[in-house]
Parts: sequence; C-alpha cells; structure tokens
Amino acid sequence: MRRLLTLLAFCAAPLAAQAQSCNTQYMVQGGDTIFSIAETVYGDPEKWTLLYYSNEDLLKSKVFQVTPGDTLFIPCEAGTQAADATPLQQDNAELKLVTGSNFAPFTHTEWPGQGMVTEVVNAALEAMPDPVTYSVRWENDWSRHLFPLLDEKQFDMGFPWYKPDCISTPDNERCANFHFSDPLVEVLVLLFVREGSGFRYEDDADVIGKTSCRPKGYFTHDLDRPGREWISKGLIRLVQADTPQACFQDLMRGTVDAVTVNVFLGATTIDELGLRGQVLPLDKPLSVEGLHVVISKKHWRGTTHLYRFNAGLAALKESDRYAQIVSKHLGIFWDKLQTN
Repeated sequence: MRRLLTLLAFCAAPLAAQAQSCNTQYMVQGGDTIFSIAETVYGDPEKWTLLYYSNEDLLKSKVFQVTPGDTLFIPCEAGTQAADATPLQQDNAELKLVTGSNFAPFTHTEWPGQGMVTEVVNAALEAMPDPVTYSVRWENDWSRHLFPLLDEKQFDMGFPWYKPDCISTPDNERCANFHFSDPLVEVLVLLFVREGSGFRYEDDADVIGKTSCRPKGYFTHDLDRPGREWISKGLIRLVQADTPQACFQDLMRGTVDAVTVNVFLGATTIDELGLRGQVLPLDKPLSVEGLHVVISKKHWRGTTHLYRFNAGLAALKESDRYAQIVSKHLGIFWDKLQTN
C-alpha cells in the first residue's frame, strides 16, 4: 500500500487531472484508491479528505481500502464562499459558548469563518428547534475552559473537545464532570515515522516495544483503551514532549520511533519544520477521535441544551450545508500548505 505521505502529496505542485464530474456517485474500478480518485477528480491527491468525509462510514470501516464495485459520493469542492450569516449570535445572549484559537482548521480567529468546527457549531445552533440567541467567547488559554469556566457555569457550552472512553473510564475527569454532544467532526490520529525507518503498523502488535511521542497535555485514552492498554501495561514507552515540534525533533534525532498526532497537526508541523520527504505518516489510522461540544453536569439546563444542540446538529448533517462547510475548510487547509 502506498504510504499516506505520498498519497497526501506533501509537495508543492498539484498533479494534472482527468475530466471527472462531481456531486455524483462513482463506482470504484480496479486499481483505484481514494487518493488516485482525488487526483483524478480534483487534480490533487492531497484532497483525499474531501472523499473521506463524504464517505466516512465506508472508508473508516475499511481503513481507506476501497474495493472494485464500491460506490463513493464525489463532492464538488466548495470553494471559498463566505460563512453563513449568524443573526442569532449576539453579545448579550441567552446561550454562552467558549472556544479557543490556534487549533486550525477547527477553530482559529484568523481562519475563514473562524474555523471548520466554529462554522459547524454556528450552523447547528441556527438549526436547533426553537433556536435562541448565543455568543461565542474566544479564550486562548485552553487550560481554563473546563475548569473553572464551564465547571463554574461562567459559560454554558464549550467546544471542541475530544471525548475519552467514558464507558471504560467513567471516573475520567471529563467523563465525570461533563456531558458530550454528538461528534461535530471525526479526526484521524496517525503514526508519523522517519523515512526508511522500517516502522510498520498493520496491527497493534507492531507497536509493542516502540517509543512514541505525543505532546504534553494531549489525550492518551486511545493508547490505553480496552484491548490495547499500551501505557498501563508498559507495552510502549510514551514520551510527552512540550510541543508537537519537539516531538518531531525527537523523531529526527532518533530518540523516539514515532509521533502520534492527528493528520492535520502532523501535516502542519512537518511543513513548519521543513521535514517533507523525511517524515511519513503510516497508512493505518491509530484511532478516529470525535470533536464535541461539552457542558457541565452541574448545569441545571445542561441536558436540555444538549438535546436541542444535537437536534440542530443532526438537521445540519442531513442537509448539504454540513458537507459544504467541511469540504471548504479541508480545501483551505491543503491549499495553505501548498502555498507555504
């Protein structure tokens, strides 16, 4: 299988495309991958994420494998259309939300529409049954969001947050104290390795005995989930460097075997450090993690707010607008990398 870095085409120039219509169904042919299809449709294999998020149930279950005869929906690129109007977003609002910046492409004050997830949340709030006015506050010290801001109900909801495995670890701080919405979007977590290292990941046994780096403060529940338990059983060595950049620098020094971060953070950090062609993401995702809205279990209207938000999110996902938002931001993300 071709490595994801080749398939993501971390290079400057897009490839020429053959004519192929979009907003239509495509039957997979022999030799197709989602990456070759993206190259044909969009002229750029980096834009495989447009296909992935439009066919998530199929592609997530198959770990990117497509079989001749599978049917994929081929979305059109959404372009750079302006974010929807948000007439219910007001300073003195009934529902107060908090988020933070520097989490592109999901939330960022200088990103179009202030990020993919911000646009999804805005659209879901507008689509709620009996919608109410709301405000969004930007607090860039993420460590304050859950405690004290949400725990003390200074805000009603916060976004976007990863959800631990609350069934297996109900005492986890987030699980014990917060309700989670349905996923706003799901994110692939990959293993990034040095070119030529020989590191393979076809099943979990391939990771046993390896040293992985994940930045300090990032979740680790996917590394210790039931049936894996890499940390609690000492099956891997986990290094928690101060920053993503430090993790990738450790990788290049050879002090760790792999870096485990989401596909977008990995791509951005590789680009920032000038490591294209030197660091490769492995094909198989380590995990798929949802980003959620959270609300304190102490909030007296918490379950009501969450029910209504989930209803708005479901209505949004049933419309064309959800796919347009996601596609637009994926295109912006990869285009920004190409122009750097």
